This record gives sequence, structure tokens and C-alpha cells, in this order.
Amino acid sequence: MVKVKEGSSKSKKPLIVMKFGGTSVGSPERMQGVADILAEHAQHADVVAVVSAMGGVTNMLIRAATQASEGSEEPWKGSRAELARRHREVADQCLSAAEQATVLPRLAEQMKHFEDLCSGFTLLREITPRGMDTMSSLGEVLSATLESGILRSRGLKSETVDATDCIVTDDNFGNASPLFEETRAKTQERLMPLLKDGVIPVVTGFRGATREGVCTTLGRGGSDFSATILGAALDADEVWIWTDVDGVLTADPRLVPEARILPEVSYREAIELSYFGAKVLHPKTILPVMEKKIPVWIKNSFNPSCPGTKIVSAARNGHGGIKAITSVKEAVLITLSGRNTVSFPQLAARVFNSLYIENVSTLMVTQSSADNVLCFAIHQADLARVKAELEKVFELEMLHDYVGVLDVMPKVAIVVTVGENMKGTPGITGRAFGSLGRKGINIIAIAQGSSELSISFAIKSSDMKEAVKAIHEEFEL
Repeated sequence: MVKVKEGSSKSKKPLIVMKFGGTSVGSPERMQGVADILAEHAQHADVVAVVSAMGGVTNMLIRAATQASEGSEEPWKGSRAELARRHREVADQCLSAAEQATVLPRLAEQMKHFEDLCSGFTLLREITPRGMDTMSSLGEVLSATLESGILRSRGLKSETVDATDCIVTDDNFGNASPLFEETRAKTQERLMPLLKDGVIPVVTGFRGATREGVCTTLGRGGSDFSATILGAALDADEVWIWTDVDGVLTADPRLVPEARILPEVSYREAIELSYFGAKVLHPKTILPVMEKKIPVWIKNSFNPSCPGTKIVSAARNGHGGIKAITSVKEAVLITLSGRNTVSFPQLAARVFNSLYIENVSTLMVTQSSADNVLCFAIHQADLARVKAELEKVFELEMLHDYVGVLDVMPKVAIVVTVGENMKGTPGITGRAFGSLGRKGINIIAIAQGSSELSISFAIKSSDMKEAVKAIHEEFEL
């Protein structure tokens, strides 16, 4: 039971924003399970639901758009039939006759929207970022429409709410950022009257709209972000992220079967873990709730009785300084040398400007100022773009041998140990690297931030599983 915030009226219900991912709404049975959870908690709390598209639907929509832009109708028409079948199956199994009469025309309207978009892409032979945002987020509209109908079929008051009526963003289509003051005003205006009337709003995740009302998306996996944006805008008591795992684990259970659920992690630890590949959260999720210190829970919709992990401002101490380990398997190390003719500040400025142009983030960075060498890791998928941009930027210097040839080391993994309690705790790094040394694992590069929140090191991809297991065992996580 969520506690009422201090200073609130004792009779006031707590407000919880609950987000459900694609696996949680992936079938008729799962959508019924979501309705079970919402119905249970609506008895003692005001609840706002945020839903993703059914599992696999967003990829299907993007694929259909791509096929349409290539001038082929048959493939996208096949996708249309599959979309209609999956959502009609939910309607047939989960909705009352009265709700089917209401919901089915709304689903048909969205399928017509799908057809119009595909026809436009076929005609133009291209997809605009604006068009792709509208297309890729149709799955959320379909699932929200169905989930709201399921709740009404059970006698609960519910309404589908398009997030374009709540979340105001910039016009960076494909990866938009919220404009918080405007979002707060629109969200409260749209949702508070529903909550006061005992209605459960079911909001589309992943999407928002510009000031002019043009649909945008928050980036892949952005439904988590949607939930915390709405939670902050509504001054919610808590945000619950329902997924298909029991919480934040000490390591990836596919690498370490003995990995355990962490009862609590801090905001900063959660951000660090998500940035370096932990699949539980979208990397931006925590940012909207940090200032207001709104707790975020990670829970398993397949196992609702499991307590999950609570993400808070200051978490209880972890064991041994390191709290969790995460990793990125498909990475590459890029090394550039300025020789003696290009200063290190010049080298670094031009490298990072190139990364900025390509919108690529580094996984770790190391340097040798004396030797004018800069080394950084990026995702393997970003290599072609980054390499081409760097070769263009340093074309003249490379021609005259002022800058060393780009050295690319493929098949690298980045392993990251995370924990607030590593700060000021002596011996952490030595123990971690000692555990790797005993397994004969060579460390290629090391980086540690001044906050001492994480230590990153690069190793061969083939050593990643053994490395994660060795550190996990060393610190008895």
C-alpha cells in the first residue's frame, strides 16, 4: 500500500502511474492480467495506466512503412491483415458485446489510418521522420483502446487518452524531448478531471506532440519515459513499471544464473545501469521524477506478488561497494593519435564534435595526453557512421600523416560495475581486476568517473560472460 505524502489529506487516495510494456499486453490473456492488476489497485488508489504496443507490433509497423516506401503494396497489406487479426482476437476474447460495438469501430479507424500512411509512403517512395513517428506509435493507440475497453467490460470506469493530448515535446522526430511546463499544464487539464470522477485513464505510451499538435515519439522503449513524465506532471506518489522481470538484478541472469533481485537502487545507479545496457529501463526514465523524489518501482506483470525493486533518491547500502554489474557485448574501440602536430584539446574537440554530429554516445573514454592519444568505445552498430565522419573530418591530417590512422578494435565488450558505495571504499578496483586476473582475462582499457559511481573496462567479447561471473562471485552480490 502506497503511503500518502506528508501534508496530504488523510482521505486523499495515493496516485500511482502504472506502465505496462509490450510483453505485459502481448496477448488476450496478458491484457486480462493487466486489467486484474489495475482493478485491484484502483480499489485503494487513483491509477493512471500507460501502455506500450502489443509485443512485436512496433517492429511490424516500421517494417510495413519501409516496405511501402519501396513501392511494394503486398507486404504491407499482409502486415495490415496481421495487425487486424491480433487486435481483433483480443476484442473477441476480452470485450463484452456492448464494448465491442464501441471499440471495434475505433480499431477500424486506426487501421484505415495505417492504410492511408502506407499509401502515402508508396506514392512518395520515402518516409519522413514525422510520418514514421505517426506510423510507429499506432500500436500504442490500438492497445490503449483495447485495454480501456476491457476495464469497462468489467464495470470499471475507464477512458482511452492519447498522449498527444498530454505530453508536449520539441520537434526532434524519432527521439523527441518533453517540454515539462507545458506538459504539466496539459496533463493536469486532461487527466485530473478523469481521476476526480473515478475514471482509470489508459494513456498511449511512447508518443507525444509538438506545440502545433504534430505527433512525435520519445525514442524506442519510450513508454517508460512516458510514465515518469506523466508521474512528475501529476505529482504522483509513485510510478510502477510493469515488465517481464522481477526487478533490477545484480547481473544479467543469462550470464549469471545466481543473479539476485536488488530491493532498492538509487536514481543515479538506475540511470547508470540503463545507460550501459540493463534492459529493465529506458535510459531517460528516471530524469523526470528525480527532482520531485517520486519513487519508481520495477515489477513483473507475470509475477505480481514479487515485491520488485524500488528506485529512490538514496537507496539502502549495497554489499561490498559494488551493487550490480552490467555489460555491452557488441562494442568497438576506436583509437586516434594526434602525433605531435595536433594538440590533444584540438583532437578531442574534433572527435567529440563528430560524435555529436552523428548523435552517437560513447560507452567509455580513455586518453594519453603525453602521447596525444584518444581512445573511446561505441556500439558496433554506430561504427560505420562514426568512422566515415572521422575520416572526413581528419582527411587532410591523415593525408599528411599529422593524425594517426584510425585504429578500430572490433569484438570488444564493455563491463561496468555500478554502486554508490564504491565512492571512498578502498580496494574495490583491485579486487575486481584481481578476480579477472585469476581467470586469465586481459583488460584492454579502463575508465572511472570522478563520482566513483561506476568503473568501466574493455575486454574481448569472448571473455564477457566469464568476467561478469568472476566479479559477481568476488563481491558475493
